[in-house]
Amino acid sequence: MDYDTELSPVIDAASLLLYRKRPDYAQQALSIAPAMREALHKTLGFLYGGEAAARLLPEVERLLRVHHAQKTPEILEAERSFAPEDRFTERDIVVITYGDLIQGPPREPLEVLCDVANIFLGGMASTIHVLPFFPYSSDRGFSVIDFKEVDPNIGSWEDIERAGRSFRLMFDGVVNHISAQSEWFQEYLNGNPEYEEFFIGFDRPDAIRPGEMAQILRPRTSPLLSEFLTIDGPRWVWTTFSRDQVDLNFRNPEVLLRVLRVLLFYVEKGADLIRMDAATYLWKELGTSCAHLPQTHAIIRFLRAALDIAAPRVALLTETNVPHADNVSYFGDGRNEAHMVYNFALPPLVLHSFAAGDCTRLARWASTLEKPSLLTTYFNFLDSHDGIGLMGARGILTEEEIAAMVERTVAHGGQVSYRSLPDGGASPYELNITWFDAVNDPHDGDSGTMKVDRFVASRSIALVLAGVPGVYLPSLSGSQITPMEAHELTEARAINRRNFSERSMIEAFMDADSLAYRVAARYRQMAEHRVAVPAFHPNARQKILPTDGSVFAVLRRSLDGRSTLLALVNVQAAPRAVWILRNQLEAPQFRWRDRFTGIVFSAGEHKLEARLNPYQVLWLEPMEEG
Repeated sequence: MDYDTELSPVIDAASLLLYRKRPDYAQQALSIAPAMREALHKTLGFLYGGEAAARLLPEVERLLRVHHAQKTPEILEAERSFAPEDRFTERDIVVITYGDLIQGPPREPLEVLCDVANIFLGGMASTIHVLPFFPYSSDRGFSVIDFKEVDPNIGSWEDIERAGRSFRLMFDGVVNHISAQSEWFQEYLNGNPEYEEFFIGFDRPDAIRPGEMAQILRPRTSPLLSEFLTIDGPRWVWTTFSRDQVDLNFRNPEVLLRVLRVLLFYVEKGADLIRMDAATYLWKELGTSCAHLPQTHAIIRFLRAALDIAAPRVALLTETNVPHADNVSYFGDGRNEAHMVYNFALPPLVLHSFAAGDCTRLARWASTLEKPSLLTTYFNFLDSHDGIGLMGARGILTEEEIAAMVERTVAHGGQVSYRSLPDGGASPYELNITWFDAVNDPHDGDSGTMKVDRFVASRSIALVLAGVPGVYLPSLSGSQITPMEAHELTEARAINRRNFSERSMIEAFMDADSLAYRVAARYRQMAEHRVAVPAFHPNARQKILPTDGSVFAVLRRSLDGRSTLLALVNVQAAPRAVWILRNQLEAPQFRWRDRFTGIVFSAGEHKLEARLNPYQVLWLEPMEEG
């Protein structure tokens, strides 16, 4: 498709630094600080014992030294000047997409994605998270056949490199499991001794006792053990997510080394962030929940230490769809595990707030958000390729409130995915619905303008809270699903995994009367303002201000005190007024200007009063007096 629109400027256009094709051992060798070497040794010892750690550490160091020898002088200089506290700034927004989400034949989908991204995401997004773009056999990419190849149906490594010239890139480390069609698993079935301990297999289907099985946290309702025929007969193999997604056995240190090689390869191919998919389940130990075990955290610490040595500019992000307290445990001590964790409680709490017209629960939870250091932050997202997870809200919302969200999802045309419980029952795990349909009732008679306002107001929450905001690409156009489309889908998650025609997407984005145009224009407006406000730096201070529940109020203030912003979001379909006490504003100015409208609000001696239209968003900054 020919574009007659000029490319928009890209925020802090990524300076892609390519690694050498082969190591250069003439340059200065890697020097590993004693403390970092000890961190590697300690985690290996915890996982595999002292004798094994002594054997494994030299191989780990060799891998890191080879990786270092492939760096160019430009990469080494970038690492020397890198400031970890500013790994992420207010200018960071992540757009999540499949590599083939936009179809524009005869060009390859990744080529189409690059073109569309440069035109419509430039000036707004800093990073593109390309969901698994490897050859796969199921689960829309999350059943990887080959970790080191690009799916030839969507493009090549050259296309990934091209995207990296304009945007930072997030790759997926889908290393909890691998496709049953992968070479690794096929060699296991063939009896290759090298792969004998790569997977967890049993001689009979009832090898795990009922009491042990009841303890295991299950994210699905499918069987935990799947039968496969091997060269030596049937084996029942551990499959957390599906029969086609066979769990890797990290009790075998060779698996950990293989995974390290894969992640280093991703760095060499341009990954700026690596998302550890399903990190919760990496280590299995019968007699436990097999979820976020101490050994799982040790694996994350090992990979973090290795990346800090080999690629200090690369961030590790853990995807752990579990209750909030368990989720944030992946920050570790703030310096030794994930740089960033998914804020899984945020989507259901925002959805609940707009459905109830009351943000009290959201505000109460947000006021508790802390991070252990300036080196860590949250990934604030609302929807994804999966849907809207519910696990993060457990213990924050009541079971009745979660049940109400489930009922609304079905009433709005969506579906619900469940997980197995120890008693044999099932519990809602995920809402499978687009965000526009989740937050808007198709039968309520509201105008299109009201629905757009509600949608945009809900999206603004992820933009104002401390952290890095992420948005799923279809949500930029207010993606919806028709009843006919819903009827034709074969699985619940397919609702959020549809592809789009390049031509229809571009035409919608350029039609001022279309829903896609109105949603995208409003989101872009917010995004372009956000990236210009230092108070939105992930490390800027955050204070949730008390209201009557109708307006979400958060005060952000940069660490140097030079930038202050008060964000107000009306979560109701009626006009609301809010009063903020002067002593809560941490700024002496009497006048505050809204960044969107330019309207000035004057504070009295004791309080600032603002009136908001239904679902209005105000971003108020203090005006210098004089």
